[in-house]
Amino acid sequence: MPGNGCYRACGKRTFDVIASATGLILLSPLFLIIAAAIKLHDNGPVFYKQQRIGRYFKPFLLIKFRTMRTDSGGSGAQITVQGDPRVTKTGSFLRKTKLDEIPQMINVLRGDMSIVGPRPEVGRYVEMFRGEYERILTIRPGITDYAAVEFRNEEAVLREFDDPESGYIGTVLPRKIEHYNRYLCDAGFATDIRLIFQTFCKIAS
Repeated sequence: MPGNGCYRACGKRTFDVIASATGLILLSPLFLIIAAAIKLHDNGPVFYKQQRIGRYFKPFLLIKFRTMRTDSGGSGAQITVQGDPRVTKTGSFLRKTKLDEIPQMINVLRGDMSIVGPRPEVGRYVEMFRGEYERILTIRPGITDYAAVEFRNEEAVLREFDDPESGYIGTVLPRKIEHYNRYLCDAGFATDIRLIFQTFCKIAS
């Protein structure tokens, strides 16, 4: 569409800044409630930060509400399946409702991410598909996109594999990459609004 080039060049970043700043202000009471719930559970840190690969392969720290036990360590699997014993009761609710991802609006405001775009991946998986990511990472990764909508219940999908990580690498991630390439082709304001709406509908269902 003719207007999409202008939107991608400057409008998308403007939309991201306005949307993330507004969201952080409006959701600040919810931030406090979630932070209190996490602290009451095990008195550990409220936030969890993990290095992901951003635009042009620049690493950044993705911010989420912590959903795993503090004693789970950093050496476990980089994917999570439904029923993972490392996930706390509070964390299970946050994951199910996607509330654990609200702090990523801070990443959006900083310029690490966009509201809509390919989901940011850890370095090890990016390197496995580096050729594909050479194109995908010409734009900022996002909080939601086509893949996030399809794999709304990714943890349940991964549980069906005998080896969840192999299933992720061999089946789920290639499918996500197809969606990322699709978004690169039709990214625009209307697409972004539609994906945001579809994401809310999926969460509410």
